[in-house]
Amino acid sequence: QTQLVESGGGLVQPGGSLRLSCTASGFTLNYFTVGWFRQTPGKEREGVSCISNSDDSTVYADSVKGRFTISRDNAKNTVYLQMNSLKPEDTALYYCNADRRWGLGASNYWGQGTQVTVSS
Repeated sequence: QTQLVESGGGLVQPGGSLRLSCTASGFTLNYFTVGWFRQTPGKEREGVSCISNSDDSTVYADSVKGRFTISRDNAKNTVYLQMNSLKPEDTALYYCNADRRWGLGASNYWGQGTQVTVSS
């Protein structure tokens, strides 16, 4: 079965840390550019970070730069999002997305999301 599964969300106090995992089954995640997105009720989904499939270069939203780190573990077919110094405004449903394009072809997968709540 081809799917992406996020895990690692939860309730954390401001200033705390969480590590989100995005694990693929049925395909090799290393061939894909993987992005983390988040969404809160009534707002559009926003991009948080992504890691390239070509050279593992990374991009971060300004709101998370210096606090979040995206990385890959190819042996585990997993991409992580390490989130430090969490703020209440980081509260959201976090999704991962895997995207691959070649010639006229493309594959794109979304996970089901994992909830992150930052509150005292």
